[in-house]
Amino acid sequence: MERLLLALLLGGLTALLQAQELTIDQVMEGEDFLGVSPSRVRWGGDNQHIYFRWRAPDEKEEATYVIGREGSGLKRLSEDEEEEKAWPRSGRWDRQRERYLAVVQGDLYLYSPDGSRRPLTQTRQPESNPGFSGDESKVYFTRGNNLFTLSLQGGAIVQVTDFRQGRPPKEDELPENKQFLKEQQEKLFEQFSGDRKKAREKEEERRKKEDARALYLGKEESASNLQLSPDGKYVFFQWTKRTSSNRSTTVPDYVTQDGFTSDRSARPKVGGPQPLRKLGIYSVADGQVRWVKETEGAAMLLGPVWDDSGQRAAVWVLSADFKDRWIYSLNPEDGQAVIIDHLHDEAWVGGPAWTTFGWMPNGEDTYFISEQDGWAHLYLASHDGSNRRQITSGSWEVIRAQISADRSFWHLVSSEQHWGERHYYTMPLQGGARTRITQGEGRHDIFLSPDEKHLAVLFSTSNRPPELFYQPGQQGGQRRRLVRSTQSDFLAHPWRKPQLVEFTARDGARVPARFYKPDRPAPGRPAVIFVHGAGYLQNVHKWWSNYYREYMFHHILMQRGYHVLDIDYRGSAGRGRDWRTGIYRHMGGKDLTDQVDGARWLVESHRVDPLRIGIYGGSYGGFITLMALFTEPDVFAAGAALRPVTDWAHYNHFYTGRILNLPQGDREAYERSSPIYFAEGLKGALLICHGMVDTNVHFQDTVRLAQRLIELRKENWEVALYPVEGHSFRNATSWADEYKRILRLFEENLKPAMIGSR
Repeated sequence: MERLLLALLLGGLTALLQAQELTIDQVMEGEDFLGVSPSRVRWGGDNQHIYFRWRAPDEKEEATYVIGREGSGLKRLSEDEEEEKAWPRSGRWDRQRERYLAVVQGDLYLYSPDGSRRPLTQTRQPESNPGFSGDESKVYFTRGNNLFTLSLQGGAIVQVTDFRQGRPPKEDELPENKQFLKEQQEKLFEQFSGDRKKAREKEEERRKKEDARALYLGKEESASNLQLSPDGKYVFFQWTKRTSSNRSTTVPDYVTQDGFTSDRSARPKVGGPQPLRKLGIYSVADGQVRWVKETEGAAMLLGPVWDDSGQRAAVWVLSADFKDRWIYSLNPEDGQAVIIDHLHDEAWVGGPAWTTFGWMPNGEDTYFISEQDGWAHLYLASHDGSNRRQITSGSWEVIRAQISADRSFWHLVSSEQHWGERHYYTMPLQGGARTRITQGEGRHDIFLSPDEKHLAVLFSTSNRPPELFYQPGQQGGQRRRLVRSTQSDFLAHPWRKPQLVEFTARDGARVPARFYKPDRPAPGRPAVIFVHGAGYLQNVHKWWSNYYREYMFHHILMQRGYHVLDIDYRGSAGRGRDWRTGIYRHMGGKDLTDQVDGARWLVESHRVDPLRIGIYGGSYGGFITLMALFTEPDVFAAGAALRPVTDWAHYNHFYTGRILNLPQGDREAYERSSPIYFAEGLKGALLICHGMVDTNVHFQDTVRLAQRLIELRKENWEVALYPVEGHSFRNATSWADEYKRILRLFEENLKPAMIGSR
């Protein structure tokens, strides 16, 4: 009897534990299992209400909500209410913060702080890129690639620029017989002579004057980012010429509504001819255009940004080879540019907040973010480039920098507290002691109220998704949660905070990682290394990961006795310039050896079996997985490469051209960085998963590698294809199928029963 009772108790306990175990079908439901965190957060103009996009736990669809900052009056807005009553997602305040200019559904509106609004345009053709004139008596906006103004005291819309698509008209050059006939008509018929002829000639003269003010744009040319100078004399614009010789790619879509295969247009490949860019200055008075020669051929062009007085302009320029960034001050009268700051990087210019620049309130100094000392920090310099000084420093990064609305201090977001945290600080304008406003271990994404006295905060920790909080904007203010987003099924599970660890790489660098340690290691102590995507991305931190499905999947692996290591390898964000550029000219170099050294750490520190280590990841993580299995086959027994880059010569220009230069000029960098050249090294079990309508990393990458593996007579590999999925899957069924295959790959190749023959 006692044995029977014990058996029943053990059976009940086992059943209870099994009921609590996570399943792949559960976690791959994504937000349906987890919940939908608030997004698109913004304050209303009254400083009292917060608007956000959300799906409440008891709702099936997302909607726009509004709530009072004290937590009262939560309301779900209908689609009509959202358009008419919700505060717009983006716009511009006037200097007194009494009027807010925004585009809603393609029309221009002027909002008051109480939320009432006045329509300024109601047209079929959409308006965009609005702003206030220097004296704020007018607004300007773009419509159909031209800039217009509208007086706020009433009056007609005035077209300021005259940009036309096509070729300029030519003077009539009539052959002799046609000239004779024209003169004959004028002589014989009254309607072609006398006053009528003079009227026609006058109209023709007026048309010629208008044509002289026009800037004609060729078929492949465009004018964008139109901006009226504060004095109203000039319109700055970015001229771009694209080349038809840079062939775009197509991605076939096989599962379509009408049953016919269709092609999706996608990006060109790295190394092709790039668009030509330059900054133009259009004179409102006479239509003359001056070109800023220092901006010609830029890979990126930002600005101009004006000082408070409206007298000085600054523009940000990135070179075509991505290795130089200049900030210039401009004279709009003659287009002359003076260098304020020049940053050169032998690898490529980048880092957090790298495009941040602007003017200090004194109108003499500019500010900008630079990695000059190896970390992203805030600098000041005079408008002529003199008196350059650094006002933040340390082995941490400035993530966001913004001068307060009253122009008296800085709003900063940085990693100063800890490289795995994000906090909001205030700082004096000239630098000095920083005051930390947010508290609590995790990440704080802040949204300032219009008066900058209150904060809406999306706060998350490593085991809890972002939730919306309110907090007073001064030191000591207490955070208060406004809504609860997470589903009860998710909250019922005891989610762990991954342990943050560091191990020593072969070159002495300290490599950070998230470590998931099982309570009961499986026999043989298998381990899996996860490789995050994107390359330049931080996934080792104390906040909720974008890879939340993988985070939950790692709990399933722990349940089955796997050790799991998630590494911020060389090239990842959050560790400064040298870490960011550690992969220059060799992807699959230090970023891969960091994975190998992580495997060694698992063996040495946690007694993991060196024959039972797997690896997986998507996109860049898929690329590293392939390089691991092809070039380190004795380290990794199995790997799952999801939507992997197999040949960098087939990826896009802006990403790849920065890291590997151009394939036609640096063949060595591409060949040593592309897995397809090393496929003969495959020994372990390989699973490749790829969406067939991926317009980022094309399915062609996997097809080409498959052909290479076939020709090499490799056998221990397979491809799972997903006909309706792009780069990031949308369907829970696809996610579940993919991760069941990954789990089966590891179970069959890393557990003891399958190791004997190795």
